[in-house]
Amino acid sequence: MSIYDKYQVVVGLEVHAQLLTNSKLFCGDSAAFGGEPNTHISPITLGHPGTLPKLNKKAISFAIKIGLACNCSITRYNFFARKNYFYPDLPKGYQLSQHTTPICTGGYVTIRMPEGNKNVRLNRIHLEEDAGKSLHDVDPRNTCVDYNRAGVPLVEIVTEPDIHSGEEAYAYLTELRKLLRYLEICDGNMEEGSMRCDANISVRLKGDTQLGTKIEVKNLNSIRNVKRAIEYESKRLIDLLENGEDIVQQTRSFDANNGTTFALRTKEDANDYRYFADPDLAPFVVTEEMMSEVKATIPLLSEQRVAQYVQELQLPEYDARVISDEKELAIYFEQIIEHTTNYKAAANWMLGPVKSWLNENGGNIGLFPIQPITIAALITLIDSNKVNFSVASTRLFTALLKEPGQDPLQLASSMNLIQDSDEDNVAAWIEEVLNKMPDKVAEYRKGKKGLIGLFVGEVKKVSKGKADPRLTNDILLKKLQ
Repeated sequence: MSIYDKYQVVVGLEVHAQLLTNSKLFCGDSAAFGGEPNTHISPITLGHPGTLPKLNKKAISFAIKIGLACNCSITRYNFFARKNYFYPDLPKGYQLSQHTTPICTGGYVTIRMPEGNKNVRLNRIHLEEDAGKSLHDVDPRNTCVDYNRAGVPLVEIVTEPDIHSGEEAYAYLTELRKLLRYLEICDGNMEEGSMRCDANISVRLKGDTQLGTKIEVKNLNSIRNVKRAIEYESKRLIDLLENGEDIVQQTRSFDANNGTTFALRTKEDANDYRYFADPDLAPFVVTEEMMSEVKATIPLLSEQRVAQYVQELQLPEYDARVISDEKELAIYFEQIIEHTTNYKAAANWMLGPVKSWLNENGGNIGLFPIQPITIAALITLIDSNKVNFSVASTRLFTALLKEPGQDPLQLASSMNLIQDSDEDNVAAWIEEVLNKMPDKVAEYRKGKKGLIGLFVGEVKKVSKGKADPRLTNDILLKKLQ
């Protein structure tokens, strides 16, 4: 047994998700990503004397929305506190955050692991404003500060220490990002910083109940890097213990280039942020009316769609999960099956030609040129034996990508792709092929049944692809008896 197998890794994650509001949490300045430095600011963002904050109601609705989707309890009486600390990218000298009254408490996110489903419990979800951004590579002598991001609304989603591996962290973050995107409250783009993750990591001997000394790894910018950081850091901590060394509580960062962590600062005790209720902001109350309004905006979520597709449409679970993985993809699929009852064929088109096009073109179904009703029309053409799937998914599909407004039946006719299902015509093509290959016919009748594929291929050539494949197979089997 490896020394690492003696230990249990214990991880809690803190995810900051930027909310997709148009304006900031406490003023009307733009919350959009990008822009020239210091152009999305005003005296309120900068905390000038005499300015007063005003709470963004949409941000409250978004926080309630993610809380309800995560099975949380919603705090009815809320207020914001000042979290006091000095840092150059914090223009007011304090951050407005919910410390005493997080808007959401408890709840869980379900993850799927090879050994079964697991609920990762949440400690809380709270609202707070973002800080600005320090830029160290603009001026060779000075650090520059861009306050565009300062004041942008965030929810901080904090788990209990329920995660025990890098794989579980990866599954949790993947599921959480999917949920945020389904709810349309955060785009989940970790590269742009709209979803950021800190990992609190400790290790303990298996069977122990007391938590070990915690190491915090800050500002991990991809789901894969969270997994890598947990795997590296947990091994580092175990090596320290096995060598008889003490673990010192630290804040560390992750170097994605070599997969290691390095110390930023040592923490003996938690910082005293001197929290107190902000005197410029009145408390806010979540009413029953507001709860009802938010509940009405929650769409059918991924797991609910999977269950519906499997139970009602009889799709394989794999198909259902791939289609449900992205809300827009699921909606496109549902628009196809408004026009066809061949649900499995619709799924095959989604997982085959449509998904291939998305993989080659950036993955955005919104840019896909063919309308769902056109895909349904292609399915109808195949089901009525006018074309086969091979022809429809290659030649017709390619033609429709260039001219998406075309009617598939008319297009197939103009391209001379309509199958011939006339038994006399197909039988004549088969006779022609069999008459040219008497030796192969003899071999087939002596037991070489694999030759059927050769005959079908030859009929396809003679008919220039127009012979109905199913009819061809049926007649061939009869004639070769």
